[in-house]
Amino acid sequence: MYSLEQTQLLTQQSQQFLQSKEAVKVNEIEALRNVLRFHEYRYYVLDNPLITDTEYDTLYKKLEKFEAENPSLVTPDSPTQRVGQNLTNNFATVPHLVPMLSLENSYNADDLVDWDRKNKEAENLSHVEYCVEPKFDGASISLLYENDLLVRALTRGDGIEGEDITTNIKQIRSIPLMARFSAYNIQQIEIRGEVLMSKKSFKEFNDKQAEQGLQILANPRNAASGSLRMKSPKAVAERGLEAFLYHIAYVVYNNDEVPELMRTHSGNLELLWLCGFRSPQKEKKVYQSIEEVIAHVNDYEQLRDTLPYEIDGMVIKVNSLALQEQLGMTSHHPRWAMAYKFKARQATSILRSVEFQVGRTGTITPVAKIDAVFIGGVTVSSVSLFNEDIIREKDLRIGDTVLVERAGDVIPYIVKPLEELRKGNEEPIIFPKHCPVCDSALHKPEGESAWRCINPNCEAQVVERMIHFVSKDAMDIRSFGEANVRKFYQLKLLKDIPAIYQLDFDEIAKLEGFGKKSIDNLKAAIEASKQQSLNRLIFALGIRYIGETTAKTLANKISNLWELKNFSIEELMNLEDVGPKVAASVYDFFQSEESIELLKKLEEAGLNFNNQKSSNANADGSLQGLTFLFTGTLSQLKRSDAEAMVEAKGGKILSGVSSKLNYLVAGEEAGSKLEKAKKLNTVKIISEEEFLKIVNE
Repeated sequence: MYSLEQTQLLTQQSQQFLQSKEAVKVNEIEALRNVLRFHEYRYYVLDNPLITDTEYDTLYKKLEKFEAENPSLVTPDSPTQRVGQNLTNNFATVPHLVPMLSLENSYNADDLVDWDRKNKEAENLSHVEYCVEPKFDGASISLLYENDLLVRALTRGDGIEGEDITTNIKQIRSIPLMARFSAYNIQQIEIRGEVLMSKKSFKEFNDKQAEQGLQILANPRNAASGSLRMKSPKAVAERGLEAFLYHIAYVVYNNDEVPELMRTHSGNLELLWLCGFRSPQKEKKVYQSIEEVIAHVNDYEQLRDTLPYEIDGMVIKVNSLALQEQLGMTSHHPRWAMAYKFKARQATSILRSVEFQVGRTGTITPVAKIDAVFIGGVTVSSVSLFNEDIIREKDLRIGDTVLVERAGDVIPYIVKPLEELRKGNEEPIIFPKHCPVCDSALHKPEGESAWRCINPNCEAQVVERMIHFVSKDAMDIRSFGEANVRKFYQLKLLKDIPAIYQLDFDEIAKLEGFGKKSIDNLKAAIEASKQQSLNRLIFALGIRYIGETTAKTLANKISNLWELKNFSIEELMNLEDVGPKVAASVYDFFQSEESIELLKKLEEAGLNFNNQKSSNANADGSLQGLTFLFTGTLSQLKRSDAEAMVEAKGGKILSGVSSKLNYLVAGEEAGSKLEKAKKLNTVKIISEEEFLKIVNE
């Protein structure tokens, strides 16, 4: 639609408008409209924006301000006079019962104060009550329920029509297929919300993808949005998506009786919560003044990184639904709501070089070195590019100006290069054909996106395997750590995993920073690791595709580690959650002469090869057949120790709340798991003290 010359011109004009502190002049207004139309096309149609959301909102506000001051110059095709442009789609489009409008954005307290003044003046009020809730950073959805049943789910689309994603929405377990709206005299209701992937689910999914050499997801927001339009409902279910519902857009009652909860927005949130939805009922706050609202949103921004989900601001709404109706809306946004946006977490930088790092399983990871830039509270200078395919898909080049994003706890990533800013001297990134450490030829298994060094003696892999072996979730040798592994390896005090149990402490005592106490602690930690459970040892071995859960599955099927040497691939695949790749990886490890030699040395060093937990369970099966899950902070036990106590008595630990769960042990500051368990009559919620009583008895 736009030529290269037009793109460059409009990009240049964008920067001029952004940098200008002066009001837009009459002779500039059509140029500003064209700039906004261009960026809407890049965002909605191409899904390839050239500016950040903050920059777009700044341009939009310039136009909005001009048109408010010059209403006679407003044109029907102005970006302020419509909801949005059509989205490209492959799903059937269906009209929303009520258009899904955008929210007016604010980035400072003065905007909120001005908005509050307009609200009060419009209806001659002394004060307005507001409801404040997080602005979730996910994918917008609209759900239609009729006679208590979910009948349709749509994406936001262009705001007028959305894509029918009902089948995929049904894979999200936090969205009930039936909700008892009839208990509140409701026959038909259209509700709005956001589909999210929590930070935890996002990390777990990406870790699993990385272990299998598959492409990882960029950020939780894109992960949620892309998941909704996947062709496979099963694949959607595997993403661990969740949903918050926060707005009732349309309702038809069975008779003239209107429930009290339908008179305020905060009441609507409570009604949705009571009907089984995850609404921001617990997160919402109601205030009587805009000053209280401003204090709250400023405080909440400081908590942003501690939340389990990504949010990019707060939404402030007039609480009274009657007042909302009186205030009305424009063609673009409701007048009774305002989105207060937090500081942007995107920035531009220059890609200066790329380093290629070798992981413990030989995976080659390209890492971009960029000019240091401050994003989301940290200074970023290194960004993982994940694999060669990502580099090719994004057409990244040395010297590119790149858009970098960091969302919460998620590692920073490069969104894209700004191709329009290229000068012609950028250089392509050449992916190596040989290992950058040992120079062995690299291999790329069929169906995978990562190149690998398959030389097990590659120094980089040797070091990374040792770091993994001593880590907290593996053998938990707490006084060791990555820094000491690298230092001891460089000083030739450590050459491989078995050497951890043969350290020369006399030589270590000569090193700076290693006094008697620190050496005694290191000795004790190494000695204690010999008694770690069998599942920890299996995980610590670093077998490709074997995470903590699979390590437990393997350990629970054997009495001694050597038994795995006799398992066939078919026998391994019969185990729970063990597929062909995992089975082949385990089989190959135990058929390798180098692996067998490693195991012999570890056994000689005195490490526990027996499933002691299994023998304990046989001696005391008092919890056999019972399932447990822990949430919140325990005051007397570490969670790992509590879980071990359950398993030692034959019980099982579940990963989430479901109908299969017998006991939820709730500690301090228990969160969503506790709320979900309360809605299931089958789950018994107990305290830590009650848990200890059950175990001890």
